[in-house]
Amino acid sequence: MGVLEKTNETAFEREGPERKKRKIKKEKLIPYLFLLPSLLFVAGFLFYPIATVFYYSVQHYDISAPYYNGFAGLENFVNIFTNDKYFLPSLWNSIKWVVTEVGLQLTFGMILALLLNQTFKLRGLIRAIAFVPWAISGVLASVMWSLMYNEHMGVINDLLMRFGIVDEPQAFLASTSTAFASVVIAELWRGIPFFAITLLASLQSIPEELYEAARVDGANRWKTLIFITLPQLKNTIILTTLLRVVWEFNNVDLIFNLTGGGPSHSTTTLTMYIADLAVHGSNFGYGSALTVISFGILFIFAVIYLKLSRYERE
Repeated sequence: MGVLEKTNETAFEREGPERKKRKIKKEKLIPYLFLLPSLLFVAGFLFYPIATVFYYSVQHYDISAPYYNGFAGLENFVNIFTNDKYFLPSLWNSIKWVVTEVGLQLTFGMILALLLNQTFKLRGLIRAIAFVPWAISGVLASVMWSLMYNEHMGVINDLLMRFGIVDEPQAFLASTSTAFASVVIAELWRGIPFFAITLLASLQSIPEELYEAARVDGANRWKTLIFITLPQLKNTIILTTLLRVVWEFNNVDLIFNLTGGGPSHSTTTLTMYIADLAVHGSNFGYGSALTVISFGILFIFAVIYLKLSRYERE
């Protein structure tokens, strides 16, 4: 072994300084070469579309009116904040939607995770059933809930009438007073398993010694939850709520399929408004400007949220 090391050292010393530098430089370059395909993939499928949206946000680009296309500068943004009567209501609907959904999903997801973390018979089967809504696509969930809300044959109307809660069938998705709440319930059903899965995984990583020490000190379940479980789940809660805020803010499929943003724009969120402008109105320039504003809102929120929550600093 000693002879081999001595031979290698001698061979290395024989190489000139320039050759040694090239060899070291080449060794440092190899990891970046392995990363290059991934970087190209991310650049092509992430950064290029984002850059395109920023480019079109300062353009007049309406395929239904090509004679009007061209550089617009900040005109799209000025029109959004001064002349667009749907921008602020749709932004307010987005805020209501995100706060309601994330708050309720976190609360019920935490309760479900705590229950599934207990030991009981058929726990594996119950866990699998509880996570089923997360695996269902948005379109399929929309079809299922639209049938359940149906005024003429929906199971919800049937149950409410059987229990005497309503006297006649209700058009939940067609009324401005019930449409928003109806869509919230449908998305809540689909979103709870996300928090339940992530929180359950985090619960299982909490050392049992902490709970044993708490029991020795006479702590009840409530104090154990407040002073042990929640602090241990803090980083998971911060990360999952941030991800869920972004996803719910950009949520389109369920709202689009259940109400299409109606009735009377009562369920039109900012993302729904963008989709309506870009897809149906073909006004991609104006829609891109709204998307840039949406991106800015989420970016500022993420920075402030992570700063205030002191994520992974403790």
